[in-house]
Amino acid sequence: MHRINDEQRRRRLGRRHLLAPSVRAETPVAVADAVVALHATDAATVFLSTCARLSEASVAVVERALYEEVALVRLLSLRNTLFVVSAELAPLVDSSTARTIAAKERRALLKHLAEPVNGLDEHWLAETEKAALTALTARGAATGSELSAAVPALRTKITVFPGQKWEAVQGVASRVIRVLAADGRIRRDRPRGSWTSSQFRWTASDPWPTGAAGDSRAEVARRWLLSYGPGTEADLKWWTGWTLTDVRTSLAAIGAEEVALDTGSGFVLPGDTAPEEPVEPWAALLPGLDPSAMGWADRAFHFNTDHRPALFDRSGNIGPTVWWNGAIIGGWAQRADGEIVWRLLTDPGREAAAAIEAEAAQLSAWVGEARITPRFRTPLERELMS
Repeated sequence: MHRINDEQRRRRLGRRHLLAPSVRAETPVAVADAVVALHATDAATVFLSTCARLSEASVAVVERALYEEVALVRLLSLRNTLFVVSAELAPLVDSSTARTIAAKERRALLKHLAEPVNGLDEHWLAETEKAALTALTARGAATGSELSAAVPALRTKITVFPGQKWEAVQGVASRVIRVLAADGRIRRDRPRGSWTSSQFRWTASDPWPTGAAGDSRAEVARRWLLSYGPGTEADLKWWTGWTLTDVRTSLAAIGAEEVALDTGSGFVLPGDTAPEEPVEPWAALLPGLDPSAMGWADRAFHFNTDHRPALFDRSGNIGPTVWWNGAIIGGWAQRADGEIVWRLLTDPGREAAAAIEAEAAQLSAWVGEARITPRFRTPLERELMS
């Protein structure tokens, strides 16, 4: 069995995730495809992750790809999480993962609506969705609040989990909008405020063409192995949220080749075993939930697990990280006055320190007056903010 050690894995990460300066991309679409999908739960992450991999960082270029060209789109998909993917990949992610999630979202909402205390049914939901789409089409784009003002049914309140200790009264608007978005009938448009805002406007959209789920999963798995391989079954299962059976079926369909790792074994694409040539030394300041930090269940090849309490929150979300040659060596934050500060958890030497300082200066320059507060706060990030 061919062996790929941790050093080779870190080299692959630097080149294939476009983090070394010599391999950075010209377009946001190239960045998204290189990492397959960009985490989008935190709006700022999309911009920070993309600009860290562009040859020339630009908020305007990313906004154009998202909102004018619609070459990048947000999908509720992998692990029931919001991601940004290229429009070319979106139908595959939709068929492989998002259709199942959308069906679950609809079933859950219908179950709440049907509670005797609410007395609503599938017909009510269909009519409300129709009214919302009509209003949105007429307006062109609207926030959830604006849409609720235009559609009285969206101002309905429902009781969820009645009679249980977590009983609560909720507005139905956000749930209906979530279902419409999951079905691909509406999409997120420009937010109110700056690029760091998650208060999106919504606009009408056409659902993605439906493909065979198995074929789509196989293609997503192929792209994941190209970007993240070698990886284990557990890594791919965690990253996608698929069942273990779906993971194994997909790996078999693409003829994934098993290789030995420093610990255990993993898979690569057929023939993708040649030694990875080194790239120049590189540093990066990546945001919380960046794909390079969230691409595997087991990240020991690029991360000292002793540093986990400082860099992760209690739910397993990683915060902003400092990288040197494919390894996480610290964390960073932006203070209220705009200063970029960082702390190294290991001593990488003078060359690394100088490279990190240069990356921080570039980050500060293009971020400008924007202020970044991660949605998921970690102990180190909080300390650096104080």
